[in-house]
Amino acid sequence: VELVESGGGLVQAGDSLRLSCAASGPTFSAWTMAWFRQGPGKEREFVAAITWSGGVTYYGDPVKDRFTISRDSAKNMVYLQMNSLKPEDTAVYYCAADTVPPGGFRYVRQYDYWGRGTQVTVSS
Repeated sequence: VELVESGGGLVQAGDSLRLSCAASGPTFSAWTMAWFRQGPGKEREFVAAITWSGGVTYYGDPVKDRFTISRDSAKNMVYLQMNSLKPEDTAVYYCAADTVPPGGFRYVRQYDYWGRGTQVTVSS
C-alpha cells in the first residue's frame, strides 16, 4: 500500500487549498482514510477522516466548518478541501489509512499506512 499526498503550497490567510491523496496497492472497503498534520515543534494532530465505503466523515475541532474531506473510490483518491486558511494551519499534512475500530479514527496509533506528507504554509 502506498499513499502519496500532493497539493500543498504557500498561501495567504483566508485562501483555499485542496490536498489530494492517491492510494495504490490493495485497498479495502473497511478502511478509514484520514488526514493528520504536524506543525513545527508540535505533535501529529488529527484533522479529518472518512470511511472508505460509507463516506462517513469526522473532523477535528480546529478545522470543523472550514475543511471538507471527500473520497473518490473509483480513483482511489482522498481529498481535503481547506478554506479560510489561518497561519495556525501551517503544517505538514499526512494521509493515513487502515482498518480503524469505532471511535479510533482520531488516533495516530490506529493507522499503519502513511504518506510522506505535503507542506502547507499559510502566511499572515
